[in-house]
Amino acid sequence: MLKQNHIFNKNFLFLQALKLYKFPKPNILTEEGARLPEAFKKFYREWKFTTPSPVHYQENQSKWVRNEVTGEVKIVQNIPIPLLFPPESHQGIWGGEGVIKGFQKRQRLKQRVPHFWVPNLKKSAIYSEILNITMSVTVTERTIDLIIENKGFDNYILGTKACDLQSSLALKLKQKMLKALYLKDLYNDDPLKKEEVYNKYKHFLEGYTEEDIEWYGLTIDEALRKMEAIEKDKRTDKPLKVVFRQELLSQLMEQHEMQSLKPKEEEGT
Repeated sequence: MLKQNHIFNKNFLFLQALKLYKFPKPNILTEEGARLPEAFKKFYREWKFTTPSPVHYQENQSKWVRNEVTGEVKIVQNIPIPLLFPPESHQGIWGGEGVIKGFQKRQRLKQRVPHFWVPNLKKSAIYSEILNITMSVTVTERTIDLIIENKGFDNYILGTKACDLQSSLALKLKQKMLKALYLKDLYNDDPLKKEEVYNKYKHFLEGYTEEDIEWYGLTIDEALRKMEAIEKDKRTDKPLKVVFRQELLSQLMEQHEMQSLKPKEEEGT
C-alpha cells in the first residue's frame, strides 16, 4: 500500500512539473502583432480565433449519444468541416459559407477523385439604410436568407460576429456603419431622418469604444501599417543639425531681446 502511494505521488509530481514547461502556443498577436493596441487584438480574436456558427453541418446539442443497435454510449464530438476562403470571398459577402475540399466517388468501380464544393454565387443589389447607399455585391442564397431573417442588411451586418461575417468587405462595411453611428454622421441634410435612423440602430454601439471602432475590420497588415504611421508621428528623435539649429536660433533671439531692452533701461535711469 505504501509503495502504491509512493508511485502515485511520484506520478502526480511529475505531471505537475510538466505543467511548468507548457508554454502557450504562439500566434500572430503575440509575435509581430504584440505592439498593436488591445482594441485591434479584441477584434482579431473575434475574427480569427473564435469558432464560427456551423454552416455546412448540423451541430448536435446533446453531450452524449446512444447507439440504438448496440446500446453503446459515446460522447458527442462536433468537429467543424474545414473551409477554404479564397481571395474572392473577401470581395463579396458569402454568409459564412466557404469552399469545401474533399473527395468524390463518381463511378462505383473506380477510385474517388479530389473535388471542390463551391457556394452558389450571384450578384445582388443591397441597400444600407445607415450609409444610404445601394451596392452591387456578390452573395449567396444563405446571405439573402440571413438579411431577410434579420429584417435588413444593416441589422445583419451589425448583429453578426466577425467570425461569422468572415469577409473583409463585410467587416469594412460594419466599421463604416459603427463609425457613422458613433459620430452621428448620417443624413446631415435631413435632421428628422438622422434621428430616426440613429435611434433605430444606436443599440449596436454598446460594447464599442471609439478606439474599438477605429481598429475594427483591419487586416493584420493594415493594422501594422497604421501602427507604424502612429509611431512615426510620435517619434521625437531629430537629427542633431536640427537640434543645434533650433538652439542657435533661440540664443540669437534672446540676445536680440536683451539688446532691444538696454536703451529703455538707460532712458529710465
